Amino acid sequence: MSDRKEFRDLADPERARETVASLDLSAGSERVPLEAARERVLAERVDADLDVPGFDRAAMDGYAVRAPDTYGADDSPVTLPVVGSVHAGETPDVSLDAGEAAEISTGAVMPEGADAVVIVERTEEVTGNEVDDDSQSDRAVRVERAVTPGENVMLAGADVAAGERALGPGTRLTPREIGLLSALGVDEVPVRTKPRVAIVSTGDELVRPGGDLDSGAGQIYDVNTYAVASAVEEAGGDPVVYPHVGDDMEAMETTLVEAAGDCDLVLTSGSTSASAVDVVYRVVEERGELLLHGVAIKPGKPMLVGRIDGDGDATGGDADSEGGELGAAYVGLPGYPVSALTIFRTFVAPAIRSAAGLPEPQTARVDGRMAAAERSEEGRRRLLAVGLVEAESGETLVYPVDKGSGATTTLTAADGVVDVPADTNALAAGDPVTVDLFSPEVRPPTLLGVGEDDPALSRLLDRLDRPRYLARGSRGGLRQLRDGLPDVAVVAGPFDAEREAVADAVDLGGWTREWGLVVPDGNPEGVEGLGDLVDRDLSFVNRGTESGLRTSLSNALAELAEERGVDRRDVTDSISGFELAARAFESPARSVAAGDADVGLGLRATASKLGLGFVPVGTQSVRVLANPERMDKASVRAVDDRLGDLADVLGGLDGFESE
Repeated sequence: MSDRKEFRDLADPERARETVASLDLSAGSERVPLEAARERVLAERVDADLDVPGFDRAAMDGYAVRAPDTYGADDSPVTLPVVGSVHAGETPDVSLDAGEAAEISTGAVMPEGADAVVIVERTEEVTGNEVDDDSQSDRAVRVERAVTPGENVMLAGADVAAGERALGPGTRLTPREIGLLSALGVDEVPVRTKPRVAIVSTGDELVRPGGDLDSGAGQIYDVNTYAVASAVEEAGGDPVVYPHVGDDMEAMETTLVEAAGDCDLVLTSGSTSASAVDVVYRVVEERGELLLHGVAIKPGKPMLVGRIDGDGDATGGDADSEGGELGAAYVGLPGYPVSALTIFRTFVAPAIRSAAGLPEPQTARVDGRMAAAERSEEGRRRLLAVGLVEAESGETLVYPVDKGSGATTTLTAADGVVDVPADTNALAAGDPVTVDLFSPEVRPPTLLGVGEDDPALSRLLDRLDRPRYLARGSRGGLRQLRDGLPDVAVVAGPFDAEREAVADAVDLGGWTREWGLVVPDGNPEGVEGLGDLVDRDLSFVNRGTESGLRTSLSNALAELAEERGVDRRDVTDSISGFELAARAFESPARSVAAGDADVGLGLRATASKLGLGFVPVGTQSVRVLANPERMDKASVRAVDDRLGDLADVLGGLDGFESE
């Protein structure tokens, strides 16, 4: 009787794909030094523990000034005495009083008293008898253009703010992300452990490259071992090469059981053909479970899928309830190299990438169309950093990503660049463009969100697959939703007028958050409400005008002004620091914690997190609005599902409740 194993009832490719995908190749997580983290995948979210930059710094060469001292300079130049100089990397030894200026270099710490920089091209040095006789300085500068508070200044936390969600789980760490982590001072990161993959080539005829080959005896060089090992590494696995095994049942069993005990996946190549020497499937049947034998695909019909028990002394494999070893996943590849690599690429590589947290690869260039207009300086070639988002139709939309040349987050938020020729001064919405991707593996995020930054939102994003979120404030989110760019916009506070412009947006749900004034622990100044900001000499840190918190504060101050029978502007002008705002929701509170401000605009949850005091002012609604044209997109449906039960998202966040 023949021992031949016939291929009967060949599995269709989809069933084969599902069978391989069902094998658990996950190897857990580990912490690695930052220098060893390139191309690894984050297992957990990384939040910023400090502001980047950690100080207010000059964004241009010029003169540090008090902005009000320059008002009117557009019509009549203003001359200011220069009381000193500040260079990058040094502590300022000057401070500015009203009517004074200090020469400053790009990247230098802003001196005390200064709130803006006049670029050097808009000034002229004044010397000799042109210097004011009353000045204590022998230098002066003529300012030819007025500046506003914060102009040409990169505020502390403007690139990355302390407490901000810097990188989320599932992020692949390229040199761009490594740069961001370096800027944050992170020296060790939690990453997914690469699945260990055993490579075992089988067949009596094989000789490893470099060995002596007897062609007359039918020997051939072992092509598959190193080819498959390289493919495993490219897919994100950790290949472990074993000596090749001949067609001997006992030797095969010993090697495969050892490999199953040490690795998450065992790959063999060869000895899967329907012949009398086909022993691999018998080992799998006797020492594990054979799930599939043969697939209806060419090339690659002789494919095996199953599991192999470990030897009980191994580091790999999952323990069963009786303390035994459930073993490793197993895939048998055909012997012919083309077939082996075809089957690997089609069925196995996606499973390894999934276990390692890596996306499916794409080509290095993609065609799309601009989702928004972008102006460019004519006469200079420009490599425009762009992000990608996929429309429901599958079309690729391209949007500019530019937070300034000094911002490392520009790189991590972008997918590639568009080469804009020197003779092009603008790209219009709808223009076709070709994007050079940063790597062939780049894909558009599954979800693109824009709008308000919020701690509950950060948690929600953690529960989604590869989202991207642009924290551009509630107003920015509504604007971009109106233009059709994001999949969702997150909006906090009352924006009735802006909401009319996106009346067809779908409200998926949301939550409420308590906002107010963050003060030092114990509230040493005895702050009781907004009236104290107006009536007392308290330093205050605000949020930007795009923020929903800023809008709620402005509305509350307008009500206070009406109660007092005064103009709203009189109220805001009385608050020290009202106009110079921080970018992220934790920034004002962190200024209070550092002793740099008496009061900050913020959330109860932030005050609790940082151990600070809190004076409640109101409750604010946070809503997630969906682009009506993307409602059938899988990631939007996933957001909708998550918003149905927010218990795990809001748990432990003081002042947050479901709506």
